[in-house]
Amino acid sequence: MNTKIMKAFRIQVGGRVQRVGYRRYLLDIAQELGLSGYIRNEKDGTVTVFIQGEDKLVNRFLRRAKKPPSPASVKSFTAKPARPNPRIKFFTIKFGSVQEEFQEGFGAMHAEFHDYRHEFEGYRREFEDYRKEFKDYRSEFRDHRQEFRDFREEFRDYRNEFRDFRDEFRDYRKEFQEFAKRTDENFKIVLEKYGEISGKLAEILETLVRESRETREQLSHALEMLSESLKLLKEKQ
Repeated sequence: MNTKIMKAFRIQVGGRVQRVGYRRYLLDIAQELGLSGYIRNEKDGTVTVFIQGEDKLVNRFLRRAKKPPSPASVKSFTAKPARPNPRIKFFTIKFGSVQEEFQEGFGAMHAEFHDYRHEFEGYRREFEDYRKEFKDYRSEFRDHRQEFRDFREEFRDYRNEFRDFRDEFRDYRKEFQEFAKRTDENFKIVLEKYGEISGKLAEILETLVRESRETREQLSHALEMLSESLKLLKEKQ
């Protein structure tokens, strides 16, 4: 520590500053900054702090002393300038009686446990909310699962119906193939007969042209041949 003392303060701190580790917190800060002084508990629940050292370092100590970590909490902070004491070389904790220090240590653990319990209760409430939300999701999933089962059953019905349509289509396709085969055969027969009939008609027409001056009997005979040819065509169809 620098032997030249530039600034000193006597501080009175009120709030949740006893049995919560506040003294140890200020001790660590003072040692970190290289300051000297002391801290002690008072009967009224406050703490008294004497701090001295370089100006900038003391101001830094004051700022951090006002904002301790949980579970400590500062409600009042009064810092008054004081005369430096060159005989104080280090920062120390002025302990009370054994009973008081025992209570201090036990109280610090109790305060920390109390905060943890509150934190745990918060987590527990959050867990309960999540559990409730999970139950809602589970119920919703059950509804969707039942709906899925209904869709699955409906799909099975459609699948069976599709199979029936597919079988029916196969029957129709087979029947159509047979019909197409018969139609092709009939067309072939018609074309063959049409060729024969066309040849006969042409022969008849040539005969009529060539023998137009022949007797009526020959003409009647030609018409009968034509009638028979048409009848034959009708029967083949």
